[in-house]
Amino acid sequence: MSQQITVSFGDDRAYEIIVHDADRAGMAKDQARAWLAKEFEVMECTPSNPMGKILVLDMILNVAKYGGEDRFKEGGEWARQFATAVAVALERQAIKVDVRNFTVG
Repeated sequence: MSQQITVSFGDDRAYEIIVHDADRAGMAKDQARAWLAKEFEVMECTPSNPMGKILVLDMILNVAKYGGEDRFKEGGEWARQFATAVAVALERQAIKVDVRNFTVG
């Protein structure tokens, strides 16, 4: 089963990545969360929750935001790894990460 991950930075600035079964092979949910947490820390993202608890959706949105549009535009390995981690973490067929509106749907 393929999953479609779309990362949007605004009008006409959406980047679609298809994640296939082979991409997800060997990545468990805790590994996906660990990759997102590591990137969140490396990029020095600011937690959305003032209480300090960082939810997976916060990690996804902040990592996309701080990672920047150029990484998704280039469509390189980092963007593929991000999409794979999101696909594994959320287990949905289609996921839209809307950076401008700070939502995941």
